[in-house]
Amino acid sequence: MYTTSDIERALFLQVAEGDEAAFRELFHIYTPLLRPLIYKLTKTEHVIEDILQEVFFSIWMSRAQLPAIENPRSWILKIAFHDCFGYLRKAAVRNRQGPAATEVFEDTKLEFRETARLVQEAVAQLPPQARKVYLLSRQEGMKLTEIAEELQLSLQTVKNTLSRALKSIRGYLASRGVFLPLLLLWYWLL
Repeated sequence: MYTTSDIERALFLQVAEGDEAAFRELFHIYTPLLRPLIYKLTKTEHVIEDILQEVFFSIWMSRAQLPAIENPRSWILKIAFHDCFGYLRKAAVRNRQGPAATEVFEDTKLEFRETARLVQEAVAQLPPQARKVYLLSRQEGMKLTEIAEELQLSLQTVKNTLSRALKSIRGYLASRGVFLPLLLLWYWLL
């Protein structure tokens, strides 16, 4: 049985060979995931399309590197984060607002790092089975049915465990004043 990660790696191999249909499929898989993330980081609606274009342009231009990428989702998200922070840095310079604009950029970067650290803490505090289900889902990109099969659990047990894990992570973050939309938690920690 193939995992989401296996499918993404297969797409990467096809894109590396110049397959435009595979590239379009990758675009359609990731665009709905990246849009809210880009908005969350930049807090600017009108730059979403530009940053999406930059992300996918980078992927296409890096075709030769794609076969060596073990975790496509993580790699794509790193490109998106980099492009978002690049936008914020350029906006600070472009607006010539000096310390105020630079401070916004630095605050956003610091907020992201702090939130990532808190998510890692929250995941580390999950019960072992919940942590394993969460990481298989998020880091390995496995579907719930694949996780159930691998861990020899019922599909309902996996669904319930993942739901409790997400609720626990949200609660942990909320107790520290961080409120993330569920969608961002869905692919955080990649």
